[in-house]
Amino acid sequence: MTEAGVDTPPLTILDGVRKDDQLVTPEGKPVAAQVDGAIFRSTTTHADGLGSVTEIFSVGWSFTDAPVVHVYEVTVRLGQIKGWVVHSTYDDRLYFANGCAKVALYDAREGSRTEGLVDVRFLGAHDRGLLVIPRGVYHAIRNVGASDLTFVNLPTRAYDYASPDKYRLSAESPAIPYTP
Repeated sequence: MTEAGVDTPPLTILDGVRKDDQLVTPEGKPVAAQVDGAIFRSTTTHADGLGSVTEIFSVGWSFTDAPVVHVYEVTVRLGQIKGWVVHSTYDDRLYFANGCAKVALYDAREGSRTEGLVDVRFLGAHDRGLLVIPRGVYHAIRNVGASDLTFVNLPTRAYDYASPDKYRLSAESPAIPYTP
């Protein structure tokens, strides 16, 4: 067989070999189904001789209508998992800037176009940005990087210290057809 004028030997397919499926389009967009309402906005880092600036959120982006009312940072130790977690009254807006996070979403919303869908994304230093996770969507975050992972949350509702809107489920729970 000749490819670009170079002779290549025939490929021997061994037992158990599996050909990769398409993951992205030629434009770099993922082909896998994504949870309805879970949107991601990549951020741009502006570097100069002094360092860099990365915008996390701006109302001018028209990315989300909800105002910024509460902001906090989360650390996930190497190899650890935060979640499954779900909220009933607000959306999470998670900003990933460093480390490497495996973010798993499970749409448990009755009647949603993507009800029952598992959506897995890898975000962090290699793909910085802001991810909106709609209320009713379970989410878990595993640190798959080589050091501590940190991310910032800008939820659409302020934290209620007296009655937190946070419901937890074990990462290994059979109620969700995926283990992060």
